[in-house]
Amino acid sequence: MKLCHACYQLFDRAEWVCPACGHAPAQRDGFPAFAPELAAQNDGFDPELFRRYAQVEAGNFWFTARNALLKREMRRRFPRAGKILEIGCGTGFVLAGIREIFPQAQLSGSDIFTEGLGFAAQRVPSAQLLQMDATAIPFRHEFDLIGAFDVLEHIEDDKLALSQMFDAIKPGGGIILTVPQHPSLWSRMDEYAHHKRRYTRLELLGKMHAAGFGVSYATSFVSLLLPAMWASRAMQRNAPAVADGMDDGLKINSLLNALFSGVMALERALLGIGLTFPVGGSLLVVGIKRA
Repeated sequence: MKLCHACYQLFDRAEWVCPACGHAPAQRDGFPAFAPELAAQNDGFDPELFRRYAQVEAGNFWFTARNALLKREMRRRFPRAGKILEIGCGTGFVLAGIREIFPQAQLSGSDIFTEGLGFAAQRVPSAQLLQMDATAIPFRHEFDLIGAFDVLEHIEDDKLALSQMFDAIKPGGGIILTVPQHPSLWSRMDEYAHHKRRYTRLELLGKMHAAGFGVSYATSFVSLLLPAMWASRAMQRNAPAVADGMDDGLKINSLLNALFSGVMALERALLGIGLTFPVGGSLLVVGIKRA
């Protein structure tokens, strides 16, 4: 069901015009905009980075490895998902992967910035795309699956965002989250990305339980490369600051990229046979809304 942000009436219709009060969301760059003020007040984030990320995602070891892991876990955990929302879909790189494994699903994607949604519309033209604040989701009991991949760490009130996801999911549905892990890995890359935090496993699982989710699966990943991450962060602390918001990991040379891709493939194979990792640069968690 859709939720009117003006009168809080629930309604089920294709268009966004509320049948009770006639309210409709604003439009921004051709997309329904439920929080246009946040798109303008962007906390210093440079939307130009969307164009740069769109150019490197498909060839970068981290994006491709995360995509492969997410696709496998979605297929494994939610094989019959018919309605799916990705929060913070950015340029649509993950959204396009979701479309590959769920070709018949009703697919939606949201982001604070419409600059990213323009790229997502090119990659997944069949998806419903909207500009939205994750702490004020305009749906209730609508989706079988919600994904938020390296998004929660950008949100000041992450507890409210999780609560809103819980309300937007159908009973029996669930969420898949990825977040950066280990506060000790905090570096200027987190600052450039406007992260509010890096998570511990205990912190994230506690917040999910508080929102009402049961946690059915959790593992770290980017675990075999954790020593390289530690070394990279240590080097960054002593290196001069640069005015470039793109993570150094996205600018590595082709040889290292190929090497790291191989390591991530090995890690994914180990996860595939049932192993989980207690530590790693990132954390993947699956939450269920009990029927």
